[in-house]
Amino acid sequence: MQKKDVYDNRELSWMKFNQRVLEEAEDPKNPLCERFSFLSIFQSNLDEFIMVRVGALTAGQKSDIRENKTNMTCTEQLERIAKKEKELLLYKDTVYRKLMDELVKFGVAELHFKDLTDKEKAFIRDYFENEINPFISPQVVGKRQPFPFLRNKVIYAVVELQTRSGSSKTGIIPCSSPVFKRMIPVSEDKKRFMLAEEVILHFAGDIFDQYTVKSKSLIRILRSAEIDIDEMLSDDEHDYRKAMEAVLKTRSRLSPLRIEFSRTMKDSIIRRMCSFLTLSKQQVHQPEAPLDLSFLFDVEDLLRSDRSLFYKRRVPQQPAMINRTESIIEQVRRKDLLLSYPYESMRPFIRLLNEAAINPDVVSIKMTLYRLANNSKIVEALSEASENGKEVVVLVELRARFDEENNIKWSRQLEESGCRVIYGLNRLKVHSKLCLITQKRGDKTEYITQAGTGNYNEKTATLYTDYALITSSFEIGKEAANVFDCLAMGKIVDKVHHLLVAPNHLQNTVLEFIDREIEKAQGGKEAYIGIKINSLTDKKIIDRLIKAGKAGVQIQMIVRGICCLNAGVEGETDNIEIISIVGRFLEHSRVYIFGKGEDADIYLSSADYMTRNTIKRVEVAIPVYDKDIKKRLLDDFYMYFSDDVKARKQICGTYVRTKEESGVNAQEALYEQAYGQNG
Repeated sequence: MQKKDVYDNRELSWMKFNQRVLEEAEDPKNPLCERFSFLSIFQSNLDEFIMVRVGALTAGQKSDIRENKTNMTCTEQLERIAKKEKELLLYKDTVYRKLMDELVKFGVAELHFKDLTDKEKAFIRDYFENEINPFISPQVVGKRQPFPFLRNKVIYAVVELQTRSGSSKTGIIPCSSPVFKRMIPVSEDKKRFMLAEEVILHFAGDIFDQYTVKSKSLIRILRSAEIDIDEMLSDDEHDYRKAMEAVLKTRSRLSPLRIEFSRTMKDSIIRRMCSFLTLSKQQVHQPEAPLDLSFLFDVEDLLRSDRSLFYKRRVPQQPAMINRTESIIEQVRRKDLLLSYPYESMRPFIRLLNEAAINPDVVSIKMTLYRLANNSKIVEALSEASENGKEVVVLVELRARFDEENNIKWSRQLEESGCRVIYGLNRLKVHSKLCLITQKRGDKTEYITQAGTGNYNEKTATLYTDYALITSSFEIGKEAANVFDCLAMGKIVDKVHHLLVAPNHLQNTVLEFIDREIEKAQGGKEAYIGIKINSLTDKKIIDRLIKAGKAGVQIQMIVRGICCLNAGVEGETDNIEIISIVGRFLEHSRVYIFGKGEDADIYLSSADYMTRNTIKRVEVAIPVYDKDIKKRLLDDFYMYFSDDVKARKQICGTYVRTKEESGVNAQEALYEQAYGQNG
């Protein structure tokens, strides 16, 4: 029986991660405009967390289910989350003020009407009357005008109105429109600006000119996004895609979870708004910073010409182990290939697909798609292959959260070009990143398998760290073919010898590998486990890691986000080291290492050590057999573990910056390597 403090709560651990993102916004070592990016990312992260995780916990409040690591009920977790959320929002306001103060010396300022010169006030009034007022739809809530539906994350002006008879009413004004921009410049260089919602709020008295404005504020609500899509889709749906579209419409109208006010308002007005939205006072927040920080990316654009305010320009490089003048298919037939994003370009993989599309020996291309870029070269290549007579089978996961509509669009386009499109299994999302090219050379069948840690997305391949392994191994290709056959038939993979395929063969195999290292340690041999993942919540794996650490296995883990295992707990997890790296690029690669050096078993995977990945999704981990690639992955892993610039060490659930001695920034060092190999 472990001590309680070896575990951390999933939700509170995630909030610690988002705090690390916010710390990057405050860090003066980061270029100023990049700090604004971190601040905006912090908010979008928090919004999604509220919509998804808080939405799920709120829905589960009526049950008496307790979380399996810290034994908290849904209500207890929500209380802890609310307390931490208030702390983070205060911190966010402080960081925002600091950053805006630093912008002043560059002539950039977010203004309110009182800050304007007389000339600027006249300009804004004219702009409001001609460019904004004709395109907004104010409403007074009353007996004949019911409270309007407020859209998720949209800013509204709410106004307390007094009639001539002295009664009180509420006015609501949507503050966004495709017709006018949110940032309204008030100076010729566009660096001094007002936000459209602040302009609308200022002129609320003109909008409701038959009333007296008693108080006013901007508001924004967050709605739950937690919806059980599988529960809403019946097994006999004739058109899965059409049914998904109907489900998504339902999600847009789910219950509110939060309301934010930009100004102090009377309790009576707050109570009225909460009554309309069925919210409690505890779900009300009043941040000082603007309610939506996405405009900060536009602020960065105002300063784009000053490169000192941004990170050093980096461009993904041609992979050193790939010859750009020779066929990728021929190169991989000789030797396994590895791509490391964003340090290396995704183009060689796209070139592989383009080659396959026109190669007369290629019979079929099969692929799983989870998230795609807006202008996807991947889809273009698959469409071309189909139009050239290849069999193209594409599993498009329509349940990829917040990418559902995008994936519906791509599934239609793929079908129109002749591809056979299939969808995920019932109640099992297909999250694996797997591609199989099958060739017929004479009477011989050959496979090229690509499996990776990240999506087939050209945009995120320049922003996220990921690996992609390409191999011509017949045994691995045969197992990949079986994965696709099972998916096409709605089955789960039963037998594998090389790949690890969830839900049946990932968690249990990982546990076996951990047990093997335990046996080594107990036999007096060197035993080692190295893990790089985004999140760690799977209690079976956590408990086995604790057991391994106690047995003397050296365990080093790089866990970017959620980590429910506390390292450094005396007598329990002393032998486990955990770091988190939050830097310029989003750490996204998953690497499993069992053993030391050349004899280590190394896997690349799309799966984190979360039960949703290990036993509730279709995931694939691919073994690395090539010695050169193994060495490279190990070198990369140890490089990350030597980072003392962006790494934070986790000790008993608390994250502390490591003392900077060597000055190793792993992400920058890996980019320098990529440049050096092409120099």
